[in-house]
Amino acid sequence: MTGGEWYSLYDDQYINGARGVDIDHLVPLAEAWDSGAYAWPAKERETYANDLGDEQALIAVSAASNRSKADQDPVAWLPLAAGYRCQYVTDWVADRTRWGLKVDATERDALADQLGGCSDAPVTVTLAR
Repeated sequence: MTGGEWYSLYDDQYINGARGVDIDHLVPLAEAWDSGAYAWPAKERETYANDLGDEQALIAVSAASNRSKADQDPVAWLPLAAGYRCQYVTDWVADRTRWGLKVDATERDALADQLGGCSDAPVTVTLAR
C-alpha cells in the first residue's frame, strides 16, 4: 500500500502515508530474548517475531513513537497517549503471559503501579505455547 491514513494509539495521532508507520512488537524482540526467548528453538523465536495469532502482539504505530520506545519495557517507556496506557500495560501482560515470558521485579512493580490506576477489565489470553 502506498497511501492512506493510519492512527497511532501510542501518540494519539493520525499518520498520513505508509512511510510514517511502523509495525511494533508490543513486547520488543530484545525484551523477549532477555525474558526467556533466548532458550527457545529458532522456529519458536521466528513464530514470536511474526505473531499474527493475537491482535495484541503486533501494532501499527507512528515511526516516531516506535523509535522512541525502541526495546524498552514499561519501566522506561509508556505511550505518550495517557488514555491508551491502561490498554498498553494490559496488553503487555497478556502478551508476556501468552508466550510464558518472565517478568523481573522492577517491571512487575511498574506494571502494578500503572494498573493500579486502571479500571478492572477482563483480559483474554490465548496461550501460544
